Amino acid sequence: MKIAILGTRGIPNNHGGFEQFAEYFSVYLASKKHDVYVYNSHDHPYQDKKFKGVNIIHAYDPEHKIGTVGQFIYDLNCILDSRKRKFDAILQLGYTSSSVWCNLLPKKAVIFTNMDGMEWKRSKYSSFVRKFLMYAERLAVKSSNFLISDSIGIQDYILKKYNRVSEFIAYGATVFKTPNEKVLSRYAVKINNYCILIARLEPENNIETIVDGYNASQTPHPLIIFGALNDFGKKLQKKYANDKRIRFVGANYNQEDLNNLRFFSRYYFHGHSVGGTNPSLLEAMASNTLIIAHNNIFNKSILEENAHYFDSSKGITTVLNQDILFEHKETFATANINKINEIYSWESINSHYENYIINKIKSC
Repeated sequence: MKIAILGTRGIPNNHGGFEQFAEYFSVYLASKKHDVYVYNSHDHPYQDKKFKGVNIIHAYDPEHKIGTVGQFIYDLNCILDSRKRKFDAILQLGYTSSSVWCNLLPKKAVIFTNMDGMEWKRSKYSSFVRKFLMYAERLAVKSSNFLISDSIGIQDYILKKYNRVSEFIAYGATVFKTPNEKVLSRYAVKINNYCILIARLEPENNIETIVDGYNASQTPHPLIIFGALNDFGKKLQKKYANDKRIRFVGANYNQEDLNNLRFFSRYYFHGHSVGGTNPSLLEAMASNTLIIAHNNIFNKSILEENAHYFDSSKGITTVLNQDILFEHKETFATANINKINEIYSWESINSHYENYIINKIKSC
């Protein structure tokens, strides 16, 4: 099978969830002797034409020069290049800046689209942008041969709104088995005496709700916040500058560091509220941590009863002040690790994707 993966900034991952999935899945496909191609931004740090058996195609991406509009040009360049490659299948990861070019997709390739989350619900966008995102979503649904949902919530939404069946395939994770407490010294923290939050610093990830609750609490433990310091992040950093417990440390893509910090943390906060299954949530589940998650269908469908849920900053303050939840860390963490092994292992997720794509191509 000759398959292309579009919609990411490229591999190896140095950006986010879709890039991480693209890396794992493409390498898996290559190991299964498929002819697989991943599109990379022209200025991606990795400039080789091969990565662990995966073909890399660098396409011009002007986002660094002209901002968000550059994503549309980058996706257009990827799609135009795909027209001359004779792919059997194209897997699109997301649709925000690619579905407007759907009429240019190669006619002979079978188009699979991972619908991501409900992008139009993100509070950072203006009403105009939200309307555009709803339009882009409709285009993606209409132009794709097959749809993939990464959560039950998204699957239900697509069925109800568009009367289209989509395949539920979540993301994967690998159980972390090599803890090394030496990592903690780089952040001046001790085992079980700090909390952690890893997310893009956006309003819909409930960063401010979590940190407001932390700021109002009496806990002596520091909160380490990983996420690139965008304008919203800088605003929060300034807002909480007087609380020395709260540390904004920027982005970190070193999985070894992050896994160890999750493993030895007291509480792990997950505030994502828009979209499907978030990769960082599965990574937390795989890293022996006690998760305090925002109360919504996306998080609850994955974690079920093996986490504590919050709805407001007061809920965060209460759980920190009482500090009795920590007694359940081993129970919650063990149950979540079992779930990763049984349902969300990368081997299982990659195999599901591969079999689904192959079977659908055969049916066309």
